[in-house]
Amino acid sequence: MNSALRFDADLLRRYDRPGPRYTSYPTAPQFTGAFGESVLRDYAMRSNAGAAARPLSLYLHIPYCESPCFYCGCNRLITRDREKGTRYLQSLQREIVLAAPLFERHREVVQLHLGGGTPNFLPPEEIAALIATLRGELNLSEAAGRDFSIELDPRFIAGGDIEHLARLGFNRASFGVQDFAPEVQQAINRVQSIEQTLAAIAACRKSQFRSVNVDLIYGLPRQTLQGFANTIDTLLGVRPDRFAIYGYAHMPHLFKAQRQIDAKALPDGEAKLQLLGLAIQKLAAAGYRYIGMDHFALPEDDLSTAQDSGGLHRNFMGYTTHADCDLLGLGMSAISHIGRSFSQNFRDLRDWEAAVDQGHLPVWRGLELSFDDVVRADVIQQLMCLGQIDIGAMERRHSIDFLGYFTDALNRLQPLIADGLVTAVGSFISVTPRGRLLMRAVAMCFDRYLSAPVSAPAAAAEQPRFSKVV
Repeated sequence: MNSALRFDADLLRRYDRPGPRYTSYPTAPQFTGAFGESVLRDYAMRSNAGAAARPLSLYLHIPYCESPCFYCGCNRLITRDREKGTRYLQSLQREIVLAAPLFERHREVVQLHLGGGTPNFLPPEEIAALIATLRGELNLSEAAGRDFSIELDPRFIAGGDIEHLARLGFNRASFGVQDFAPEVQQAINRVQSIEQTLAAIAACRKSQFRSVNVDLIYGLPRQTLQGFANTIDTLLGVRPDRFAIYGYAHMPHLFKAQRQIDAKALPDGEAKLQLLGLAIQKLAAAGYRYIGMDHFALPEDDLSTAQDSGGLHRNFMGYTTHADCDLLGLGMSAISHIGRSFSQNFRDLRDWEAAVDQGHLPVWRGLELSFDDVVRADVIQQLMCLGQIDIGAMERRHSIDFLGYFTDALNRLQPLIADGLVTAVGSFISVTPRGRLLMRAVAMCFDRYLSAPVSAPAAAAEQPRFSKVV
């Protein structure tokens, strides 16, 4: 993949409209309640068929946080009552016991991710109990190449916690930073010191974690170019393996906590673009490779090598390695991708707990993928992960005439080709360096569930379901 990236502010302005992040295709709004527990069981059992049954990737959702970060759009619960975490853990262990028998024991779990919320809301001994349950019920990999990761809040890491996680098998950590500027931290209700963050990263290095990721957000209230530059420079001093640079999406109609943010304190569109441009310039100068969307990695990091080898994948955890896995999501709101199906657990804690307590897999909704869904999902994965579509390979893989099958999509793509975001040469459709920051807009051309032209602005009165593409 051509890793070159060109920042074109004019194009970013013109194409900055709401669109999916394509952590799945079809996207979650297409899931329906017609997909229930029995359908998931059927897909899980079928996924065991034959010697080529795929390895497993696990996502476990830990929803609790001690205090709300006002920018957050995650499904989380705010409390300081540790007993609630203990009760949640007990229900999660019961769900593991219910789900594990659906997958044959020889299927190795090569990828594990604890997300949230704040997974280290659970004390070390409870995380150990969770891993013990997983090891007892599933075949957790012991290989050096395993990818066992956890999201951590540096404010709640005590001495010895990282070393303890390493002993449990974790080898990758992700830290939310957002911005070190005190005025920004006050505005988003996340006061986190530089010292806490750098100490947590240093502890991961000492415990020989293979990869450390840092999340930053541009477009936050009271954010300035100088403050954001200081944050990036501070972190570059300890050289994390990966950066995720997210654009803040102010959607208070969807996320109640965002109503605490003063919209007048948000950077305007031009300032937000300048913040993004600053981050790209600094990371490129420091030798980081642009992976796609909002992810940057060092050339030797697993994300970079997976992209080169064709093993990069995009799912509900963002960009990941191990593209050849079935994904099992556990915990409230978690999403699974088993075979040609997506399924999501209940988002509400009481509904999720009630289903588990009654001995049911807590399936809320899902989708069985049609042939068309599978073909388009493949195209969108190729775009999002590799930045190009190999037309000949697509035709052989799906027995289609690509140009005939995607006539409408190719028509929608023409303005993007004219604007220099995409080229169509020979048997390849490729995203250009000017278009790489707009890969979501390119992918939207192939999304049959979207009706508006990709280059059209959203209606002023529209309450978007998706964040803007920049």
